[in-house]
Amino acid sequence: MKKRILALLMSTVMVFGLAACAGDDQKKEEAQKEETAGDEKTSEGQGGKEIKDMTFDELKEAAKGSTVTFYGWGGDEVLNKWLDDVFAPAMKEKYEITMERVPMDIDQVLSQLSGEIQAGEEDGSIDMIWINGENFQSAKENNMLYGPFVEKLPNFGDYIDAESEDVTLDFAYPIEGYEAPYGKAQMVMIADTAVTPDLPKNTDELLEVAKANKGKVTYPALPDFTGSVFVRNVIYDICGYEQFLDMEADKETVKKAIEPALEYLRKLNPYLWNEGKTFPDASTTVDNMFADGELVLNMTYDAFGTSIKIADGTYTETTQSFQFDKGTIGNTNFMAIAANSGNKAGAMVAINEMMSPEIQADRFDKMKVLPVVDYNKLSDEQKEAFDKVDLGKGNIAQDELLSKRLPEMPAELVPIIEEIWLEEVVGK
Repeated sequence: MKKRILALLMSTVMVFGLAACAGDDQKKEEAQKEETAGDEKTSEGQGGKEIKDMTFDELKEAAKGSTVTFYGWGGDEVLNKWLDDVFAPAMKEKYEITMERVPMDIDQVLSQLSGEIQAGEEDGSIDMIWINGENFQSAKENNMLYGPFVEKLPNFGDYIDAESEDVTLDFAYPIEGYEAPYGKAQMVMIADTAVTPDLPKNTDELLEVAKANKGKVTYPALPDFTGSVFVRNVIYDICGYEQFLDMEADKETVKKAIEPALEYLRKLNPYLWNEGKTFPDASTTVDNMFADGELVLNMTYDAFGTSIKIADGTYTETTQSFQFDKGTIGNTNFMAIAANSGNKAGAMVAINEMMSPEIQADRFDKMKVLPVVDYNKLSDEQKEAFDKVDLGKGNIAQDELLSKRLPEMPAELVPIIEEIWLEEVVGK
């Protein structure tokens, strides 16, 4: 009898124990499902639907009420003001999206992004990134970017020439849908014609200007992007550009090819500011020195920026942009999305809007930035918005500028050239 009671008690305890375990397991399973669903909603979209499977209308709905962070270089105050006063309000009114501009140098952006990805942060702080060139290649090859995504954007399909090398290649590196065009840039040089009436048409004439104005010519220290493109333009003018477009990224090969240009830069050094022993740290420093009259020449990627600085009094009325007869290097600025962005939907909506004819026309008008939209894809009304833009004083006519547009070198050659410049030119 006692054995029967004991067996009954033990079986009852086992039933309750199993029930309790089952209940705990069920609760854990439900909690895991809720957590997974939450992660999917945050990182992928609405109700667990993956971003890649969402229509653009669904992306807009998912992005409503969200904040998109836009990381990029903050040294252009005209651009900063436009982003804050024009683009951000347009995004808020049209899509109920708050734009948060985060000014940061691209190397810092990529360092932060890499750290977040390595730490396993799935809801990262970086959404959109202003990026191009070797930085894009490095980020893409290290799986730091989300994509491909551009085919999901209506404005890319409707207004961008998807076959143009300005859109398919970034410093000769295949984009493959991992970034969308933001604006076009082209290197120009700048002088005050009242001080330097004979604008140099090539590197030989540039040397003569430097000799005649000893200590009043320089360029930013590499790897500053403007200093780097200036040196590449010198290389193109002296060595041609075709050989570099498919050149092996080998230091000795590159050094041999650019030796005539290195010899020229060493010859230029004694006539430069501080005799070429050191160089200004950034393009903004060179620009300030030029505006203050310390330098007689300046250079920039901002092809039409001279008129803006004449209008605001930074430059004199006699300031003029110019380029070498053989042309100057042009490229495209791009927007990408961080691989671990917490708001990919919002980033895509913002990038799509940046490529709209209305926004591109406004940038062309207020900032004089070369547009990325294909003029032939615009309606007559949209064309009118671009046609009426007055480029102002001191700029090269757009047709002339673009007729001398030269391609960028492959991204992997750029840091090699910068390293060689440091070894072979500085202080020589």
